[in-house]
Amino acid sequence: MPSEFHRPVRVPSAHFEFVQGGEDPALLVRTAHETAQALVSRVRADPDPEVVERLVAFAEREGIDAVAELWSRASALSLPGALWRLYLLREMIRRDPQLTALAFDRGVQRLRSIDPVVAGAPTPAGPEELLAVADEILRGVFEGDLTVALDRAAAFCRVTAAGCTDLADDADAASPDRAATLTRRAARLARLADELSSCARLHSDGALD
Repeated sequence: MPSEFHRPVRVPSAHFEFVQGGEDPALLVRTAHETAQALVSRVRADPDPEVVERLVAFAEREGIDAVAELWSRASALSLPGALWRLYLLREMIRRDPQLTALAFDRGVQRLRSIDPVVAGAPTPAGPEELLAVADEILRGVFEGDLTVALDRAAAFCRVTAAGCTDLADDADAASPDRAATLTRRAARLARLADELSSCARLHSDGALD
């Protein structure tokens, strides 16, 4: 993914950093939880397709910084934290679809696990197919099974992380800088996968708030 997004996306995606601000942190976290719970429960109670599609494309339309302002300060293991990570994952794919598709394909070849199946992408999967998968995952938050959506996102991250590691190995001798960038990306995706998997387990237990 690029080191920085350009307007309307202004948060550096390469670092998955939380946005910093001068407001009361406790109030921001409480607001994050309240808005996430209200939004998800309200839309799931009446999943109007037009509303769902607007929510799927929210970060693309308003900028990932708008999502960050809502939910990025919340704990990783919370509903707002999970939403922030799902939108950030979709934006990563949207902003660098070619590399994401290459890494995902490498990951499918490298992994000997059920993750490629759980992620739900076709084989082979090009940029458009992966963007469609990201949209499907976000739709699942609002009109499907949230646990399944989180598990799919986690599996997608694990596959792509494995692919980034494989690409880094290939680039190590000829392009050490590129190899280092890919290695960092793999580590961030692996961490994201762990967080999303934990959120899925919490939701399955009725403890994701």
